[in-house]
Amino acid sequence: MRYKGFDLSGRRALVTGATRGIGRAIAQALAECGATVLVNGRGAEGVEQAVASLNSSGLAAEPLPFDVTDDAAAAEAVAKAGRIDILVNNAGIQHRAPALEFPDDAWDAIIASHLTSVFRLIKRVAPQMIERRSGRIINLGSLLSELGRANVPAYGAAKGGVRMLTRCLATEFAPHNVQVNAIGPGYVNTEMNAALIANAEFNAWVCARTPARRWGEPAEIAGAAVFLASDAASYVTGQILYVDGGVTASL
Repeated sequence: MRYKGFDLSGRRALVTGATRGIGRAIAQALAECGATVLVNGRGAEGVEQAVASLNSSGLAAEPLPFDVTDDAAAAEAVAKAGRIDILVNNAGIQHRAPALEFPDDAWDAIIASHLTSVFRLIKRVAPQMIERRSGRIINLGSLLSELGRANVPAYGAAKGGVRMLTRCLATEFAPHNVQVNAIGPGYVNTEMNAALIANAEFNAWVCARTPARRWGEPAEIAGAAVFLASDAASYVTGQILYVDGGVTASL
């Protein structure tokens, strides 16, 4: 007899930033476990390509393109989507510069993408979960939710904010049987990190700093999302699960 705790059949999952990288891997994993995935991204073409790829593998996926930083567009999309049982807030951008040289517009864009949009999209989706007394919200944090690093002040501030937003909303939504958790990926082999991976010095530092001695893969983050989205995590809320090859456990 198989354990059925990870079965997501009949559930609808909205994954933001799901056209590539970690978001794409999470969308794939949720769909493979039975969910219908609403694939989000800013560009309709990329979204349609991701949906077509999932559908061609026999998986249930629907397009839902919108810019997460556009609250009006998000509201319209959520209304169009109908029931959402699982919300994965993954979309984001990056900019690297020393703090004293960090552009104000880059700061605003990163905070909007990684933190403000997360809160506003939760405000759009959570009411239906609360009404049904059932829902899962999964936010993407980072190693920088826990640890500091130079030259990414906005990203670190946003991801630290995600950690505490997750905890605050978990305490507020728990009486309604809506669980709010986060995932903190370590250094992962994604398009957004391509320049860092190509930098021999930085790549060597990551492999030396990470006890697993390598970069993670997007699919290795997706398993944590399946767990947190499933009935197996029905008594887990307010947590950030670090999937980092041991970085946060080591000096």
